[in-house]
Amino acid sequence: MRILIAEDDQVLADGLLRTLRASGAAVDHVSSGTEADAALLTNNEFDLLILDLGLPRMHGLEVLRQLRARGSTMPVLILTAADSVEERVRGLDLGADDYMAKPFSLQELEARVRALTRRGMGATSSTIKHGPLVYDQAGRVATIDGKMVELSARELGLLEVLLQRAGRLVSKDQLVERLCEWGEEVSNNAIEVYIHRLRKKIEKGPIRIATVRGLGYCLEKIPG
Repeated sequence: MRILIAEDDQVLADGLLRTLRASGAAVDHVSSGTEADAALLTNNEFDLLILDLGLPRMHGLEVLRQLRARGSTMPVLILTAADSVEERVRGLDLGADDYMAKPFSLQELEARVRALTRRGMGATSSTIKHGPLVYDQAGRVATIDGKMVELSARELGLLEVLLQRAGRLVSKDQLVERLCEWGEEVSNNAIEVYIHRLRKKIEKGPIRIATVRGLGYCLEKIPG
């Protein structure tokens, strides 16, 4: 998944970055409301926004208001001071999906992030199935016919994107946007290499990653 963190407390932001990256997410960070608004305007591939309300240069509630005014349904998790009940209520009224009062448990935050991203995809379970292929998003484990498939972190991320859009075309540019953080250089050729490696591990039985030349890839089930 691709996450944007808008938090001006660098210590807290570093903790969030380490925790979420360790869980396999691609995570970007901004420290002001204006930076958050600009990032959300230029990138529509984020799966979740973690939003501190007390941001400099633009309040978090204004970032949220503008996001929803543009018609975005991106899940938003608000971070707020424990005593700011009025701000939490206003944030929920403006379209936030959940909130956490500081200080909070990073383990609980991870669980809420997983729940919100599932909700954003219209899923009720952390498990995605595609024929005999099963992917557990919480445990980051893929199995085929009950047998674990050994995948690298990048291959897991790639599989997750393809599974979320199974049966639909995903372009190379979309894969780069979903898998890579700012400043991370991943070329279209590198994506081809990752696709080749993933194919060798999961194309068993009725599962196939089809290439649409010049356009992208599509995870398919071959009719039996």
